[in-house]
Amino acid sequence: MSGFRLPAILAGPFHPPTTKDFVWPCWGPSLKVGGITFCYNFVFFVLTIAFVATILFFVFALRNPKVVPGKLQLLAESGIDFVRQQIVMQMMGPDGLPFMAFLCTLFFFIFFGNILEIVPFVGFPLNSRIAFPMVMAVTAWVVYNTVGIMRHGFIGYMKLVMLPPGVPIFLMPFLALIEFVSTILVRPLTLSVRLFANMVAGHFLLAVFFLGSIVLFSGTPYVLGAVSFVMGTVLIGFEIFVSGLQAFIFAVLTASYIGGAMAAEH
Repeated sequence: MSGFRLPAILAGPFHPPTTKDFVWPCWGPSLKVGGITFCYNFVFFVLTIAFVATILFFVFALRNPKVVPGKLQLLAESGIDFVRQQIVMQMMGPDGLPFMAFLCTLFFFIFFGNILEIVPFVGFPLNSRIAFPMVMAVTAWVVYNTVGIMRHGFIGYMKLVMLPPGVPIFLMPFLALIEFVSTILVRPLTLSVRLFANMVAGHFLLAVFFLGSIVLFSGTPYVLGAVSFVMGTVLIGFEIFVSGLQAFIFAVLTASYIGGAMAAEH
């Protein structure tokens, strides 16, 4: 009787990751403009999944609503009510209800993009590419600044942003500059980097433990590979939590920025 043999995928040589692991080839034709190549590849495939999943979730859950909801309708209604009660009402109050659709879209799209990290044969969180959080952050930036300007006028909004009450006159120029930079210039960066960094970190953690399992199973003792695999499995559950948490944080911060822009002048 022959001894125990590992599957071929586990017994093969280990190839360390390189920067090429973050560059995906084009699927089909491409267009090169100014040194930049535009094409459909794996990243855009993941974007397509997140985009379509967000739309289909609401279409199938709410296309035929019933008084006694089914499981999918109940899940959608619970998610919407969560955004309404825990984000809109907490951060903006009743005045924020017109922004429900925008904040729900942000929350669910970010969640579906994040959760793809643990989906078999995908294994890649959409928001681990900085472009996608940045686009959403810039969109939030446009929304809350537009709301502030429409509510207070440009001069009034700049006064609201840059000149908090109770500040000594000699400190006003310094504080005005700090508030302008932090509120107008830096917020989109911090909003996008927070989401991006958390999803990249989670992706690396899963990669380390599961790739470590393959390496350790190919050597001895096998128990180390089993420990690494168990840790990776536990981290999957943790990443599900992080996916929802990061969607919640992004939506909460966006709601707080809009609420701040809507605040009464001092």
